Amino acid sequence: MVVVIIGVVIAGMLLSIGTTGRDSELERERDRLAGLFDYVKERAELQTLEYGLFVSPASYQFVVYDSRTRQWGEDTLDTTLAQHPLPAGLDFSLVVEGRKVVLKTPDPDSKLKTTIIDLTPQVMVFSSGDISDFQLTLARPQAGRTVVLGDAPDGSVTVGPLKVASP
Repeated sequence: MVVVIIGVVIAGMLLSIGTTGRDSELERERDRLAGLFDYVKERAELQTLEYGLFVSPASYQFVVYDSRTRQWGEDTLDTTLAQHPLPAGLDFSLVVEGRKVVLKTPDPDSKLKTTIIDLTPQVMVFSSGDISDFQLTLARPQAGRTVVLGDAPDGSVTVGPLKVASP
């Protein structure tokens, strides 16, 4: 009886951490990002506003361009686009127009307290419906799992399958 209980606990643990080839957290973030891109693209076209994706090593958020202040900032009217932290163990890497982007975390504790946090996005979502050329890789390095989102010629966002590196 003890052996059966231990076996059930181990099987549950294996399934919860995704060693069977699936990674539900990674897939959920991939799907969330793809859905947000579609939402932001539609919103940009309807409101004729310029949006962008700001990616830091451990989070992402969609920002909007304010033409009056000439700055990028949070969309205060839509909390769906607010900063979203990645689950523990997930990382980003980003390539824009064929060049790897160094992801930086904004420093809110800057020595100059009057400094405005720079939220200039790396990926643009234009009011025309176009999206800048990008490849955003979401990865779980410890398990060798990756998924890639990118732009398509028709202006949509492509979502790649979950890839597992061979041991």
